[in-house]
Amino acid sequence: MTCGSCEEKVKSSLLSLPAVTAAEASKDEKTVTVTMNKHVSLDTLQKALGGKDSKYTISALEHNELAEQARSWWQTYKPVLLIFGYITLVTFLVQLAGAQIDYMQWMRHFMAGFFLVFSFFKLLNLQGFADSYAMYDIVAKRVRSWGYIYAFVELFLGLAYLTDFNPLAVNIITLVVMSVSIIGVLQSVLNRKQIQCACLGAVFNLPMSTITIIEDALMIGMSAVMLFAMY
Repeated sequence: MTCGSCEEKVKSSLLSLPAVTAAEASKDEKTVTVTMNKHVSLDTLQKALGGKDSKYTISALEHNELAEQARSWWQTYKPVLLIFGYITLVTFLVQLAGAQIDYMQWMRHFMAGFFLVFSFFKLLNLQGFADSYAMYDIVAKRVRSWGYIYAFVELFLGLAYLTDFNPLAVNIITLVVMSVSIIGVLQSVLNRKQIQCACLGAVFNLPMSTITIIEDALMIGMSAVMLFAMY
């Protein structure tokens, strides 16, 4: 940077990135201080400045990009990972209290915990969830009310798995509902759409990613296994 306009150009270019909340440039010190609400890679910052052919080159001293990405990934997905961890731990402790581990019962309890917890967060802000869900779900895009109904479907499934109510019907409903749900998730991830995942409602700002695919696929897989075990 050689002048005041250079400082302003660098500052405005970096502020164009959604995750950058503040930027201060100094031509005298040849530095820029960037404040972010989540990690932005050096490559992304460089692209905002015009890419490799730009007259401005940004770098960072004592900076480990891989460590920053790992920390950012954990901070982003910490809520959903903690929820999965708690549900897994509690349901396994229930099994340890018995004479032997019943993996089919463990799956049923795990799915009960999954649907009850996830429906709880959706119901905290039902309209917010419906708005987010309609952005990518193939049914909610066409039928607005499905976003509102879906939260209660999850609540019903959670209670049904917890009480072992009509296992055949409940597993079929889970298999169908989650299979339809994963289509919109796959489309969004494969098309690299930067949209909010509605799995935890509107309480947490989770981006759509492979984590969401794993969640849906896990429920599909477990319901399929339990259906197969009935025959």
